[in-house]
Amino acid sequence: MDHRLLDILACPLCKGPLQHARSAKVLVCRADRLAFPIVDGVPVMLEEEARQLVHDDPLLAR
Repeated sequence: MDHRLLDILACPLCKGPLQHARSAKVLVCRADRLAFPIVDGVPVMLEEEARQLVHDDPLLAR
């Protein structure tokens, strides 16, 4: 994932920053506790495609 792309991407819901979790191939929004999948190198920034994270999910600790 290109770092320049990460600099301009934001959560589609809260417009907050996203964290790239390389091992899980997702972009994480800590504020909304959502994990947006990255499919074939392309982030899927749709709310209905995002996975809801529980409060103690390791992805939120990064």
